[in-house]
Amino acid sequence: MAMDDVFKALADPSRRALLDSLNARNGQTLRELCAGLDMARQSVSKHLAVLAEANLVTTVWRGREKLHFLNAEPINAIADRWIDRYHRGRVHALADLKTALEQQDMDEFVYTTYIRTTPRKLWQAITDPAFTSRYWQVTFDTDWQVGSTMTWERLGVVMADPAQVVLEADPYRRLAYTFHTFTPEFAKSVGMDEDLRQQLAAERRSKVSFDLEQVGDLVKLTVVHDGFAPGSALPGMVSQGWPHLLSDLKTLLETGRTMAEAPA
Repeated sequence: MAMDDVFKALADPSRRALLDSLNARNGQTLRELCAGLDMARQSVSKHLAVLAEANLVTTVWRGREKLHFLNAEPINAIADRWIDRYHRGRVHALADLKTALEQQDMDEFVYTTYIRTTPRKLWQAITDPAFTSRYWQVTFDTDWQVGSTMTWERLGVVMADPAQVVLEADPYRRLAYTFHTFTPEFAKSVGMDEDLRQQLAAERRSKVSFDLEQVGDLVKLTVVHDGFAPGSALPGMVSQGWPHLLSDLKTLLETGRTMAEAPA
């Protein structure tokens, strides 16, 4: 999405109010957003359309309800690519918004990015170990059939569990699976406190889904991580990890390099 669209969307106080409302409680319907703001339904719809066009808001259907979520991707892109070109004081509010989007208390994490690639290549990038090892340092051992188990390996640490399974697999369109087990070996490899590890290991297992949609010469990728236990520390953790991981995925597909591999 064009940076001009993002700055235009953020310039309007009514649209910032909508973002504030979603930051306070993510995943609202249009009716809920209208009830919380002194704006007519038609005005809210128009402002949401502008925010969606700038990719600052993304939507997910839950049955017959259309839920609206804050999307941190454009703010991350501005911070990563532009913030060092200006005096820090001029972008203090922007940096605060980036932090708020990544650290909000949430029931589900939703993130949308647009990648200049094809659905086939993007599917390969989220399933093929040759790709996942580069931007994620993770590989999967599975046949990607619904119901099949998945063995995760990260930097030599293997996580195998019968509950790590493929939930949905529609090649080039949608993939979903349960999240990995928090093993002692994994916790040690990432410096996780043992008390936190035991807490996460005792919680119900969360799940991740990837939706791929062709939009012109881009692919719209929406990642949803949900199913968190009430009061879990995991949402805050993944809200820090997913944006960086998906930025690296986008960079790899568009440039052939990850951010770590790119020259300074």
